Amino acid sequence: MLKHCLALTVAAALVGCQATGEQYQADVFDASQVNTQQEAKTVKIITVSPTRIKVSNEKNQKAAMVIGGVLGALGGAALGAGHNKDTAIVGGVAGGGVGALAGSLVSDTTLVPGVLIGYAENGKVYTSAQVGRPCDFKVGDISLMVMTLSNETRIQPNATCPDPKTT
Repeated sequence: MLKHCLALTVAAALVGCQATGEQYQADVFDASQVNTQQEAKTVKIITVSPTRIKVSNEKNQKAAMVIGGVLGALGGAALGAGHNKDTAIVGGVAGGGVGALAGSLVSDTTLVPGVLIGYAENGKVYTSAQVGRPCDFKVGDISLMVMTLSNETRIQPNATCPDPKTT
């Protein structure tokens, strides 16, 4: 029974380790960008297509390895304690290793929902991939595009998504 509980606990911890990518949304700024002047201009959005963006999940992978190791060590020691002290130590070490190995199975990248925005500027068409939802952007409308020093374009949402229905 304890073995099954341990397995379920480790699985639940590992499943919860997914990066959301929220820090890459166009309307999220780093503290170093606050109260600073950044070049901006308006653009006309001509297309919005759903896409997926690959983001780093390394932080969650490392956390899963630590959590898996600790839970594995505790579970292994508890299982081994039913026999004697030496078995508890061996069980803890083995359980910690297996738990950390299970945590390493969490991918170092993950896909998050995004949009590919086509916009017109000076008679040319450009695209910019953004983390966000299609309902955040309205085709045919003007939006503010903020540009950072690293040639990054952040097309600001010009629409509001409906509130999720509560059931």
